[in-house]
Amino acid sequence: MSALLSILLRLGDMVVLAAAAVLAYRLRFGSLSMPIEFERAIARGLLFTMIVLGSSSCYSGWRAKHWTRHGFRLLALWVMVFVLGVLYVALLKVPGVTSRLWWAYWCFGTVVASVALRVVCRAVNRYAVSHGHDVCRAVVVGDAAAASRVAQQLRSCGAHLVELRGWFSVMPDAREAIAGVAHLGAMDTMRAYVASNGIRQVWIAPGDASAPWLTSVLGSLEHSTADIKYVPNVCEREIFNGSVELLNELPVINLRASPLNGEARVIKGVEDRVLALLILLVVGPLMALIASGVKLSSPGPVLFKQKRHGLDGKTIEVWKFRSMRLHAESHGEVTQATREDPRVTRFGRLLRRTSLDELPQFFNVLEGTMSIVGPRPHAIEHNNYYKSVVQNYMQRHRMKPGITGWAQVNGLRGETDTLEKMSRRVDYDLYYIQNWSVLFDLRIIVMTLAKGFVGAGAY
Repeated sequence: MSALLSILLRLGDMVVLAAAAVLAYRLRFGSLSMPIEFERAIARGLLFTMIVLGSSSCYSGWRAKHWTRHGFRLLALWVMVFVLGVLYVALLKVPGVTSRLWWAYWCFGTVVASVALRVVCRAVNRYAVSHGHDVCRAVVVGDAAAASRVAQQLRSCGAHLVELRGWFSVMPDAREAIAGVAHLGAMDTMRAYVASNGIRQVWIAPGDASAPWLTSVLGSLEHSTADIKYVPNVCEREIFNGSVELLNELPVINLRASPLNGEARVIKGVEDRVLALLILLVVGPLMALIASGVKLSSPGPVLFKQKRHGLDGKTIEVWKFRSMRLHAESHGEVTQATREDPRVTRFGRLLRRTSLDELPQFFNVLEGTMSIVGPRPHAIEHNNYYKSVVQNYMQRHRMKPGITGWAQVNGLRGETDTLEKMSRRVDYDLYYIQNWSVLFDLRIIVMTLAKGFVGAGAY
């Protein structure tokens, strides 16, 4: 819900700017018949709005920002937009738009309507959260005093933003509740609680003393996909150069945070489904021919369905065209395909070398369990093995798995028969997750079309 509201805010500000300009012209000149010079001024205003407001932080984390701080920030940004518009007209001596009263009406109307838009969005957000939507579950770990400070700030910025389940103490003898938040246990019990209760954020509050237990906390959450936020003490604030945000007046350092929070997740979801639908319309006849070839090549179903881990480590079912003869494996074992694997049919070998066996996964994308671009999903049995021997392995699951990925277009396709290969694949996947953008996705798709369908490691 918050992601959708953020996108609506962006679009709403553009509509507000244009509507306020038309209304201001009506108030100033008593007509809606606007000369072309004024229409061009509105177009420039829209451009300046995209540049000024779009490059600011007014659309990110707006739910957690204090009204006064956010209001003054928004006012300053709109003034900057209109100052740029006036300077453009004055310096270039643009004729026809010199009415100072019209500019004043336009600026005032835009600011008022923009604030009203945010009042409505906050009200809608509160209503949605009160009905159980868009609630982020979180826990705090630290000493009692620091954890209490974090809990109080979370509540003062609005309990609807974060559902604080409780706190874990670094001192084993601590038992008390803090700021009305229940004590959930000692630090060594946190890992199991986070995994079994759908916790999305872990807030680390070390207090005024040094925190040698920080390494233990991070180690215990190595396989968790929860975001980790570090609240530094006063002495530490000058040390860090990482991603920093403010929760009211509380500085928070993101030790681990997904780039696909909020509106970015909505944008990628729309991107995935639109592209998947277009691709399926194009390759539909080819998929029908492949299905016939699979059926004729060996007895068995056309599709091979396998359980794999998806977003946040949840189990999903991934579809592929069957490329192997029907066979049975021992329970809990999945053998990777190898070169000249006798299980692979002749037609299946062609499909695997060209990656055509993965075309049904575009239906997984439409279903919402996969993305077109993302870390490739591995068999559950492989995940259970590699997560204990490859550092940060499970962090791949902080994003939906993809049909293609940054690792695949860099030559890491097919069998991973050594830990070094898997470690390199994980490094590429984590780089993609931390640097995601729509342009990065398009770059990987183009690289896949150019060289990603056929690779030496695919057999």
